[in-house]
Amino acid sequence: MSAHPAVIITEEGMREGMQIESVSITLEQKLELLDALSRTGLKRIVVGSFVHPRWTPQMAQIDALVQRMQPRPGVTYLGLALNERGRERMRQYCPPLTLDRGAPETHGHLCDVFIKRNTNRTTQEQIAGWPGIVARAKEAGASEAGIGLSAPWGSNWRGEFSVERRFAELQAQHDLWSAAGIPVTQIALADPMGWNAPHKVAADLARIKERWPAVRRFRLHLHNQRGLALASIYAAISALSPEHALEVDSTLGGIGGCPYCGNGRVAGMAPTEDLVAMLEEMGIPTGVDQYKLVDAVLLAAEIIGRPLYGHVSNAGPFPRGEHLYPVSMPFIETPEQAQHFRRGAKAYEGQGLPSPWEEGPA
Repeated sequence: MSAHPAVIITEEGMREGMQIESVSITLEQKLELLDALSRTGLKRIVVGSFVHPRWTPQMAQIDALVQRMQPRPGVTYLGLALNERGRERMRQYCPPLTLDRGAPETHGHLCDVFIKRNTNRTTQEQIAGWPGIVARAKEAGASEAGIGLSAPWGSNWRGEFSVERRFAELQAQHDLWSAAGIPVTQIALADPMGWNAPHKVAADLARIKERWPAVRRFRLHLHNQRGLALASIYAAISALSPEHALEVDSTLGGIGGCPYCGNGRVAGMAPTEDLVAMLEEMGIPTGVDQYKLVDAVLLAAEIIGRPLYGHVSNAGPFPRGEHLYPVSMPFIETPEQAQHFRRGAKAYEGQGLPSPWEEGPA
């Protein structure tokens, strides 16, 4: 039996990645990329967000994208909607989209600046909506619920937030659900400004397990401004047990960002290809073909027009079996030559430098 929690990857490149890129990316290119992602073995793909194009013009074609996409059996396609109008638009495309991401949930935001910039709401307005969410869930007969927090560890405008503050906000939500007789079994932590760090994530999950042992499902949406998202995911996996499930969001090539957080495209997320490689090496099966995933990443780089941020897409997955490198290969120096893991000898043809092996090892 695995010593690790079940890990569920949600690929966010079509939304989180594309929402910060050029509006010149065509519908045909997005359809091609979505199809490439669907062939990788990824089980959960977010195709975009149903938001007003005035604020996120890159999502203006979301309706056409969903109408023309070719869903693949076994893949759950998701979308994001920030209000009821967006959810109403999205419902007309279910299926192929899946509207519900799980149990009903309340969600808080610790940074008053970010939430206003991102959703044009205040933290007080968000909190005021909690009782209505709980009441509707109770009326619908919900048997479990979730709570969540955005910017739990810090804000680019407000600085670091204390553990006392984030757990007070979570406790307030938990109390509402408990008063309604609905057990809380899920917690989501979203970090738009990249304040996550492995020790903070691990410590908070340990506190959650101790305080609310009924929580069995965790979701992390971690941005990567400081390069710690993948390490924080590893810390989360290490902090949880086989009875838990951990849902993590990632993007192919690590693309992504937000115009409202002050970091733009450099916000990024953990690269999906690096996350998959890490999980496989840890003995956590993903069902993903890493070479097909690399193909999707390189297609995204071609569409976007620049190299992306992942490592596995540049150096290749861990070579095993038929993918072991040939001992007669020449010196490899450039990133283009390093693509031999997928292109074979064509990647270094005409280089001219001899193989160190053929010259004889020292």
